[in-house]
Amino acid sequence: MLEARNVVVEYAGRGWRSKGFRALHDVSFDIKPHETLGLVGESGSGKTTIGRAILGLVPVSSGSIRFDGQELAGMARRERRRLSDDIQVVFQDPYSSLNPSMTVEDILVEPLVARRAGDRREATERVRTLLDQVGLPQDAVHRLPREFSGGQRQRIAIARALALRPKLIVCDEPVSALDLSTQARVLDLFISIQEETGVAYLFISHDLAVVRHISHRVAVLYRGDIVEYGDALDVTERPEHPYTKRLLMAAPLPDPDRQAARRQERRELLASEAMA
Repeated sequence: MLEARNVVVEYAGRGWRSKGFRALHDVSFDIKPHETLGLVGESGSGKTTIGRAILGLVPVSSGSIRFDGQELAGMARRERRRLSDDIQVVFQDPYSSLNPSMTVEDILVEPLVARRAGDRREATERVRTLLDQVGLPQDAVHRLPREFSGGQRQRIAIARALALRPKLIVCDEPVSALDLSTQARVLDLFISIQEETGVAYLFISHDLAVVRHISHRVAVLYRGDIVEYGDALDVTERPEHPYTKRLLMAAPLPDPDRQAARRQERRELLASEAMA
């Protein structure tokens, strides 16, 4: 469905003393229909830049991003707008990604009306279906976002992304602002929606445990390069690259004895890398 080949993104420096910055170095990956590709890395690794490049929010310096055979890199704004039905996004913070002055019904109807996806009656019926999909009560349509919890707000954001029946959703750290129990419920919601609709996800996260829970394949990004790429279980349980091993060891475990042993392994790994 989506193919990225040798993608480079560079930011120009500001002022005569400032140097440019290369955020992505020859990044290549693909996303198949009905699949979740987990993209994991620490802050500043370039993972959000990849999502923004797919969405057309940052220009691609070189390389290719093709969606359903169409080249996205350098595509005109009008053509990108036509693709908005097929590519949607769920942002990290549900507190700021929803208009606080709009009711839930208005939030969900807006993309349908903007894309002329039927009349108001058909849009209202679609809203009811969306609320059922994300597990919210029908009376939510009359309420404002501030009346919901963080997990419920993210469900509203997911419903908005689903409104136009997209083929791909870019999920940019969609659970990092939620507590652990809410994270698990929202991740299970993403999985059930994929099973029901067949939508594909690019799931961006800094948490390897979260990515392992939801992804079919995983790409590990480090300083703008993909350093490990493959089946989710292979990458998260039998990592080969030292950076992936560090990410795995940094993930918390509920067993204190196993957690202590993992900390010791991490210290030994860091010491061996320092000696090398």
